Amino acid sequence: MDFSFSKKEEKFRSTLRSWLEENLPEGWLEGKNVITKENAEYWDFLRSWQKTLYEGGYAAIAWPEKYGGRNATLMEEIIYQQEMVRANAPQLINYVGIHMVGPTLIQIGTEEQKEKYIEKILTGEEVWCQGYSEPNAGSDLTAIQTSAVKNGDHWVINGQKVWTSFGHVADKCFLLARTSSSTEKKHKGITVFLVDMHQEGVETRPIIQMDGEHDFNEVYLNDAIASDADIIGEVDEGWKVMIALLMHERTGIGGQLFTLEQQFKDLVKMTNEVEEDGKPLIKDPFVRQKMVDLYTRSRGSLLNYYRNLTTTLKRGYPGAEGSMDKLLVSELTKEVFSYAVSLQNHQGVLWKEDALVDTYWQDKFLHSFGMTIGGGTSEVQKNTIAERILGLPKDLGR
Repeated sequence: MDFSFSKKEEKFRSTLRSWLEENLPEGWLEGKNVITKENAEYWDFLRSWQKTLYEGGYAAIAWPEKYGGRNATLMEEIIYQQEMVRANAPQLINYVGIHMVGPTLIQIGTEEQKEKYIEKILTGEEVWCQGYSEPNAGSDLTAIQTSAVKNGDHWVINGQKVWTSFGHVADKCFLLARTSSSTEKKHKGITVFLVDMHQEGVETRPIIQMDGEHDFNEVYLNDAIASDADIIGEVDEGWKVMIALLMHERTGIGGQLFTLEQQFKDLVKMTNEVEEDGKPLIKDPFVRQKMVDLYTRSRGSLLNYYRNLTTTLKRGYPGAEGSMDKLLVSELTKEVFSYAVSLQNHQGVLWKEDALVDTYWQDKFLHSFGMTIGGGTSEVQKNTIAERILGLPKDLGR
């Protein structure tokens, strides 16, 4: 495999790097003036950052130029992700809109829907969330109970969604609801609605995670309203739309792998700086052995991603291989942070105001558990790999 980039691709990298140096908030590259969720203006800051990306032409580089993108190649997307990780650029507040909803609308949506939503997705004027999981239908989306019933010229939606990322700041929701239960096939009778989150019939309640952060939400729908114009695809055929969106979702895995690569470098730095009995931790042979193991597997995960990327380039579209990348990066990220915490000995159990030093590793360790759930649990990824890649029979429990 050739790991080098073409002259055109390296020119794109150079241009993007220069743009980031000029447009990131002042002092950002030096680690100064870094705004966090503890700041009241955090979400406004992220909306402003996305507008800056839009104005520079970097909000959605893979989108067609017709819709505000750069029609970037897959390799340019990889370079983009690498440079964003290198610069530790601010979080993308409209990740769901940019990477999932927007591409799905471009692929399946009506011209009216594209006209109404696409530009506002790019600018960050309208932030999107995803209404998939339910209390009794987490990984099995065919078991959703949220209902949408036609009443005159609109649909009335009732039910509950859970683990809704960005739900508390979202303006719109890409929502699955059951519109028919008369079919024997469970994946039939589901419809996708584009729902306004600011109407009276929508209530959002926070789910506070064990790291004290608020990323997820419960969303209650009590006679929420949607029209026929808010349906993407066809009535009762939402499963096809959902599959299309999930294929777009998998394209963001590369960024997580590049982040893991950087996090491992941070771990190496920590083992060189932290001492035990007057010696850096890295001098301990057991520490070096574990570090080599983590490096080998993280590097292997990245190379496997490149192999799957090659398959995508040849085939022209992403496939089930994305489940391999998702499983590897989420499980390994959790292990890297678990080891980082254990290296701190008794200080590793201290957190926030009780800690003697910065609790970066503790915060990331607690957050890493969510990576094995969001976007499809590790168990679901294993089933996908077994059935669609290895050709094994379906799980008898399903």
